Amino acid sequence: MQTTLDTLGSVVKAKRKSEQITIEELAERLGISVRYLCRIENKGQKPSYDILFKLIRELSIDPDLIFYPEKPSKDSEIENLIRTLYNCNEQSLDVVKATVKALIEMSERDQTTIHN
Repeated sequence: MQTTLDTLGSVVKAKRKSEQITIEELAERLGISVRYLCRIENKGQKPSYDILFKLIRELSIDPDLIFYPEKPSKDSEIENLIRTLYNCNEQSLDVVKATVKALIEMSERDQTTIHN
């Protein structure tokens, strides 16, 4: 059975790689050394609460993946998008809202055209 620390390292590493973030970039964003991040990812180093919180937020990790690894993953694209939105500033959220609104309006127009 995997321990929480084994799970933490593998989850962080997999998410970092899937987001195409180098270990150096992530360490800089977190304000920690590359060596410390390597120990978290590969050696089971236990991060402080502050660093764990930053890791979860920076990579938009579902905390259940770390704290309840035995729980079946229900991670959907929508849930992942919602976690990502929490990291946006107000300007970025305005752009996202306008984009979504335009996409919905375009979809409604397409549906109207199909039915006519």
